[in-house]
Amino acid sequence: MYSTEKEFTSIEICAGAGGQAIGLHQAGFRHLALVEIDPYAARTLAENVRVQDGWEWERAHCDVLPPTDVKDFKPSRDLPKSGDVLANEGLDLLAGGVPCPPFSHAGKQLGRDDERDLFPRMLELVEELNPRAVMIENVRGIMDPKFSDYRDWITARLQGGDYREEDGSEASDPGLGYTVCNWGVLEASNFGVPQLRPRAILVAIRDDVLKGLTYQWPTATHTEPVSVADALRESMLERYEKYFGGVHDEIARAKYAHWYERASIRRDELKGKGGGVAPTLVGGSKKHGGADLGPSRAKAAWKQLGVSGLGVANDIDLCRDKESHERDLFGPDGPMLTVQQAAIIQGFPSGWVFSGGKTAQYRQVGNAFPPPVAAAVGKSVIDVLRAARRRDGH
Repeated sequence: MYSTEKEFTSIEICAGAGGQAIGLHQAGFRHLALVEIDPYAARTLAENVRVQDGWEWERAHCDVLPPTDVKDFKPSRDLPKSGDVLANEGLDLLAGGVPCPPFSHAGKQLGRDDERDLFPRMLELVEELNPRAVMIENVRGIMDPKFSDYRDWITARLQGGDYREEDGSEASDPGLGYTVCNWGVLEASNFGVPQLRPRAILVAIRDDVLKGLTYQWPTATHTEPVSVADALRESMLERYEKYFGGVHDEIARAKYAHWYERASIRRDELKGKGGGVAPTLVGGSKKHGGADLGPSRAKAAWKQLGVSGLGVANDIDLCRDKESHERDLFGPDGPMLTVQQAAIIQGFPSGWVFSGGKTAQYRQVGNAFPPPVAAAVGKSVIDVLRAARRRDGH
């Protein structure tokens, strides 16, 4: 039976290739706008909104902006399709995975001194759009003690309170009328993502919405992680099968069997201790050419799973056309992952298409917020929004 419930709406900044957008959509949100600066990722968003089943509402109502710096995003100007809905109904959720490098352990951790820090812009949009809920995602590094003053400022900006200025002086902010319900770390492997990927999530609910209600932080959906062996078995076999029965039959069968054995051994060795999941995928820097599966420690972890982390493989058709099987599938350290397999490791649904060349696609995948984690957080927010509607008779 078709639900007559009014849609829960969201606007997402720094939307990337859509990892968070997918998860929030799965949770029940319908997007009014998706804002992303990278041209390849913006094209990925536009193409998927155009073709994906279940995204008909977005095709009618969502403004997928052309590549846009969120500092230049003006909701009053940039939302020709969704402006009326926003004006008449207000906004349920403002979400965003603001850039991670200012807080990443892999970088210099410059925090608020990093020009890529977009927390201030996110808070400006909270003030402008007055959403019923706010969700901000970042790397675990932002929870480090060195950023405690900055977290205090963000919290004070949302809900009011004291914080320490950069010069060490005490200050206070009246706040924007929100309660920061939780700011904690969720581990992606606890939500069916075959990867170690801790993410820091802030959830804030507007005070008039939260009144008398309780927000519940998401709990793990999986007691045992999904292993790389199980997650990639089908797609890996599909890649090797292209060479079964031909001149490469013997090596293809042997290499597939060796990969699966290595990945399975790792899964079984770590049963109850992590389940043979992948190390954290990284998107890489635009300043460096090519793409691989991360620093030396990550490559070593991939090698234990029977995968070469030295690069990213061509997809099945391109591998055949370019005859790159020796590099992509038959190398001494095992097969390299395709972009599609990296997307599986991130928890993307099959059929989500990525724009650009192989390196551009891989960077989109590697920088993504895993959809299953976003879905879990989104559901926790919708539980409060739905309860508030019932309380208020809407």
